[in-house]
Amino acid sequence: MTAPDSQMVKQYLQQLQQHICKALEQLDGSATFMEDAWERPLGGGGKSKVLVDGAVFEQAGVNFSHVTGDAMPGSATAHRPELAGRSFEAMGVSLVIHPHNPYVPTTHANVRFFIARKPDADPVWWFGGGFDLTPYYPYLEDVQQWHRQAQSLCQPFGEEVYPKYKKWCDEYFYLPHRQETRGVGGLFFDDLNEGGFEQCFAFMQAVGNGFIEQYRPIVEKRKDTPYGERERQFQLYRRGRYVEFNLVYDRGTLFGLQTGGRTESILMSMPPLVRWQYSYQPVAGTPEADLYQNYLKPRDWLAV
Repeated sequence: MTAPDSQMVKQYLQQLQQHICKALEQLDGSATFMEDAWERPLGGGGKSKVLVDGAVFEQAGVNFSHVTGDAMPGSATAHRPELAGRSFEAMGVSLVIHPHNPYVPTTHANVRFFIARKPDADPVWWFGGGFDLTPYYPYLEDVQQWHRQAQSLCQPFGEEVYPKYKKWCDEYFYLPHRQETRGVGGLFFDDLNEGGFEQCFAFMQAVGNGFIEQYRPIVEKRKDTPYGERERQFQLYRRGRYVEFNLVYDRGTLFGLQTGGRTESILMSMPPLVRWQYSYQPVAGTPEADLYQNYLKPRDWLAV
């Protein structure tokens, strides 16, 4: 069985960041990514790449990070006591894309690798990641295509993989205080170390490589759809759900802040503009009501 190779994972993640940024620049056709390399005083660093006020994307952030430490935070060892007394490496690519046009969905993706070591003991390691789609004015054909491609990339790894990680995504990206999903889901996996390092790494790469191929056709179809102030205001209101989830529930945000990560990079997922409205209720029969009634709940999108 192949031993975990963190350097090989790091090289892949750096290449993935470059590939996704290039693809997004081509889709936008106007703006380019600014690059911001940073170092973490406690160990490690990364590179944040952010595109602002493009023709298609209002803001897109694609972040690579590789942080190291001599000890895990107490919050982590409370849940995983086997990590106590170990040094660690955590690396990943995480991205969030906020388009201008309300008919183009917001999306998020990340892939990550964690390994903890101590002398005279086997390392503890796992992969995690996934992607999800958050439409404001959803098209059923887009949602179905998103899930068909997710199922397709999971297929070589077993029939049970897509339904398992689709369900996990629905459960993870759920706001209990709103009693709604953040969007229409996708895939989410964590603590993946079964089947050996090579197979787990291959699955993580399939997710990382598959993301942009799923998102690109949706952007191309919807980016020129006409919209007005009503749609824009609803988009800004729904962006508030992103803020609520990321600051209250997201594991990556919490881990980054607890381990002394770079705040600007951790919070680059926040939308540039957002609004809240007291006691908002969509009007029955409107496209806004359609989102609430038919899309913000777990569904078998392949059977709709």
